Amino acid sequence: MAFLGTGVQEYRLGLMRDLMDREGLDALAFTSGDFFQFATNFHTDVLPWERPILCVVPRDGVPFVVLCELSTNHWRYAAEDQRLWITDASMYAEHPRVAARMPVLAQWPDMVAERLRAAGLAWARIGVEATGGPLGRAASLLPKLVLEPVLAGIRALRWVKHADEIALMREIAGLTDWVQDRYREAIRPGRLVMEMDMSMAVRLVEEAAIRFPAQHVEVMRCWTLSGPPSAAPHGDGKSSSALIAKGHGLVNIVVVRVNGLVVENERTWFCGTPSSQQVKLFEAASGANRAACEAAVTGAPVSAIDAAAQAVIERAGLAEHILHRTGHGMGTLGHEFPEDMAFNHRPLLEREVYSAEPGLYVFGLGGFRHDDTVVVGAVPEVLTQAPKDLHSQTVL
Repeated sequence: MAFLGTGVQEYRLGLMRDLMDREGLDALAFTSGDFFQFATNFHTDVLPWERPILCVVPRDGVPFVVLCELSTNHWRYAAEDQRLWITDASMYAEHPRVAARMPVLAQWPDMVAERLRAAGLAWARIGVEATGGPLGRAASLLPKLVLEPVLAGIRALRWVKHADEIALMREIAGLTDWVQDRYREAIRPGRLVMEMDMSMAVRLVEEAAIRFPAQHVEVMRCWTLSGPPSAAPHGDGKSSSALIAKGHGLVNIVVVRVNGLVVENERTWFCGTPSSQQVKLFEAASGANRAACEAAVTGAPVSAIDAAAQAVIERAGLAEHILHRTGHGMGTLGHEFPEDMAFNHRPLLEREVYSAEPGLYVFGLGGFRHDDTVVVGAVPEVLTQAPKDLHSQTVL
């Protein structure tokens, strides 16, 4: 069930209205691509810093959007497929026209001010991500309008997922597990790491076409670090000629986004029999990953996920090799809210989704990390099910 339908739409609209009620707001306005998609179900095809976008959701009234003309036909396709949650759209021109003229970028503030005025929001209190930029210039044309920064509340809208969102994330997780199994067949000494990843990405998109036909699929990461460079979580900057060698540990990352929802799946592999030191680090990272997943329990502190993983690593005497927190929220973005897992002590909420990715990094040897996408519950649900035991992850 890849399509996010009216159930998710109504759920998210309900969350927005609850926020407006709590904060005494007349509307919410979104100007970033991820929040625009969250509110409209439309995958933004522009960079908002150069082609500003706007979605306004009134507490009472009809939502509307403002887009660049570049998005015209994409918007029409989405409307034809009945995927849009908002249908009232105004376009501004990329460049001046001789005929059928529309406002151009320089007139964006005037255009938005007029749209707000027409919607009865000229005297409104509107919750926003930030008060500056083009929207701030539009608000300056409406002296009675108040833009109220409520970024924390807006971010919280994306914490708890609807059941249909969880269902889609399960399907995405299944695709990432399938790709991980293909890696088992692909790892061999002497192979270019980038070539292997590209071949895995090809197989991923072929399988995605079967599982998610005519959906918006993005391969965000299909990426491996082999040997000592994996001691840097994001690589050593010399990937073009990197080769797999016998004795290497490998950390791979598979991140897929379908219709605006993301799943992460990362595993540690060995090309050949690992050394005793590699085994010790692997087992500690595996134990920390399991503990993190098990700690994603409704009502426990968010920080308990990180604390559980760290405790395992400290008991193994390997705490000096931790370079990052255990994970982050998952959802519309790969790195979703909340991003401060290690320092956030509020209670975990049912149906929040997190990555659980504690890692160990030893300079000169390599990295050791498993990452699962886990749903918070009385009993946490681990969506990514690819094997992660030492036997499965050793390719001889």
